[in-house]
Amino acid sequence: MKDFIVKYWLECAFTAVTGVFAWAYRKLKKRVDEQELIKQGVLAILHDRLFQAGRHYITQGYITLGELKNIEYLYTSYHNLGGNGTGTEIWERIKELPIKEGENNHGNNFN
Repeated sequence: MKDFIVKYWLECAFTAVTGVFAWAYRKLKKRVDEQELIKQGVLAILHDRLFQAGRHYITQGYITLGELKNIEYLYTSYHNLGGNGTGTEIWERIKELPIKEGENNHGNNFN
């Protein structure tokens, strides 16, 4: 009888521990999946900003040093999050633009 009780409690304990591990794994996986979705969202926003700003400056035909530094800051974050392709192509085209000193399209000099 004692062996039966010990075996029964061991099975219950094993089941409980397994259940706790399964619950913890599901919770951790959900958190990791959510973080990946947030990363992808931030990457999409950075790509959009690079695309919009790149289109603006390339059409304009020049960029100021302050604007270039701002785009570089965006691109660095974009690249570090794993972005590449069109964002990198846009960044390379922006870097080739002539730098116009002392002007800013927003009426403020941030240089």
